[in-house]
Amino acid sequence: MPLDLEEQEHLDNFKDFWKKYGKLLTGLLTAILLAYAGYSGWQWWKNNQAMEASKLYGTMLSAVAKGDKEQIFRAVDDLQNQFGRTSYAAMSGLVGAKIAADAGDTAKALSYLRWTSTKATDSAYAGVAKMRLVAQLIEQGGDAAITEADQLLKEKPVSGFEALWIERRGDWYLSQQKIAEARTNYQTAWKMMLQAKELPDESRRLLKVKLDAVGGV
Repeated sequence: MPLDLEEQEHLDNFKDFWKKYGKLLTGLLTAILLAYAGYSGWQWWKNNQAMEASKLYGTMLSAVAKGDKEQIFRAVDDLQNQFGRTSYAAMSGLVGAKIAADAGDTAKALSYLRWTSTKATDSAYAGVAKMRLVAQLIEQGGDAAITEADQLLKEKPVSGFEALWIERRGDWYLSQQKIAEARTNYQTAWKMMLQAKELPDESRRLLKVKLDAVGGV
């Protein structure tokens, strides 16, 4: 059926438009499809990673229940090496560090805490790891450990951990026998903790013991 003049005009206009912009539109559509495919693939990869990591984390918890330190550390290592971008890797690092510290393996505990404090994708886990790392280094003592703790404490604290961060600086000063500086930091941390209702009461009780030991509020 032959086209009337108006239809023919529309067709000719479309042909001119496609000739002029067809390649651009095709390229744009291809880019959009590739971006969508990439996003879908990324989502699938993340979900698959999380699923596999959760299984391995469960294996680690079973090993904790059995007291099998070798299997615990193997699971932590695998989670950090193979699934480092999942929250399970960070959680396992904290668990592994506690198990290692309790077993007297300070080097392994520090290694797990360093990894978690710098590579955890969740800032809360990173903050907890950094707090524990500083405490472990101060407890260990020695020039290298004290210097590392000092450098960490000079970094900006993770949001929500400001009061605890200042408390750790007080601990650092106390380890150096700088009582006045320790007391000042404990007092500042105490005032902040009184305002930070989200912190557990145990945190305030522990800080109060330290504060009383250096002269009180």
